[in-house]
Amino acid sequence: MKVVIIDDTQTNLLLIQHLFKRLPEAEPLLFQESRQGLEWCLDNEPDLIVVDYMMPEPDGLAVARRIRAEPRLRDVPLIMVTANQQSDVRYEALGCGVTDFITKPIDNHEFVARMRNMMTLRANQLALAQRADWLEIEVSKATAAIRAREREMIVRLSRAAEARDPETGAHLLRMANYAALIARAMGWSAPEAELLLHAAPMHDIGKVGIPDAILLKPGRLDADELTIMQTHPAIGHELLARSDSPLLQLAATVALTHHEKYDGSGYPQHLQGDAIPEAGRIVAVADVFDALLSPRPYKQAWTLPATLDFLREQRGAHFDPRCVDALLDHLDEALQIRERYQDNDDLFHSLEPAISMRSVLCG
Repeated sequence: MKVVIIDDTQTNLLLIQHLFKRLPEAEPLLFQESRQGLEWCLDNEPDLIVVDYMMPEPDGLAVARRIRAEPRLRDVPLIMVTANQQSDVRYEALGCGVTDFITKPIDNHEFVARMRNMMTLRANQLALAQRADWLEIEVSKATAAIRAREREMIVRLSRAAEARDPETGAHLLRMANYAALIARAMGWSAPEAELLLHAAPMHDIGKVGIPDAILLKPGRLDADELTIMQTHPAIGHELLARSDSPLLQLAATVALTHHEKYDGSGYPQHLQGDAIPEAGRIVAVADVFDALLSPRPYKQAWTLPATLDFLREQRGAHFDPRCVDALLDHLDEALQIRERYQDNDDLFHSLEPAISMRSVLCG
């Protein structure tokens, strides 16, 4: 252990250096100039500091104050050597962060015992810090494993939906990345946007509860069928909402609200404006943007100009104007996402939430 000894008297330094020969686990570093000793402590990692009380500026108290002002040195044991027995001096020293005292003239046996105790204290501090670092690493690993299981659950649930309503996984990848892009542009933090990236693909999971005769009907749905189809947001919310996971809770919110419209004409709750959770408003824009640009068995792909015109026309009606503006302001990035994730069966197995479900504008 590196033990810094600061004393302006050469005789005292030599005596202390001699006593440390009884402590082979220590490496004494001697400083007759208090300023030099202080600077060494501030630039390095001392394990124990022994400082004399009476010294030219900075004196022992000033050194102690400066040491304790440095966050990484606040717990380093600091011993003050003093011939002063006055209580007020010792109180002031303790207030400056001094750990213990050695009284002059130095008793050799007491000095060695106190130094050994202080080094044991320091060793325990370091061991505790290492334990805390190890625990932090283990918690991070456990948290990452939980998140991985959550994302696996999303993929598996969505595979169940895919078996009933086939569609490319690339659509889910694209719309999820659009949603994260819009969220970041609207001021979401990076962790919040990443959470939305992984939650957004679950927006239509409730379609697992829609009968095949309605879900797979090639033509237009009649009024009764449309009413049944419009129950899928509530079904998706019910599937996801009972989890304690922030990811699945956000996914439940998205599932319930992504078909709401800004003017209140959406479903299932006919929410309006900011009463619609922002995640739902974001996913609504991301989902429709990709759905319009993508070919489907029931429609041809729209052109980019036609799609952008639609978004502008529906700004303030179907869509939150801020979400539309965020996408349009970052259109180049959105088109890069579209280019990156083309329709490809292999995308389903991507590390990102590439999962397959039918996502249509009205249903």
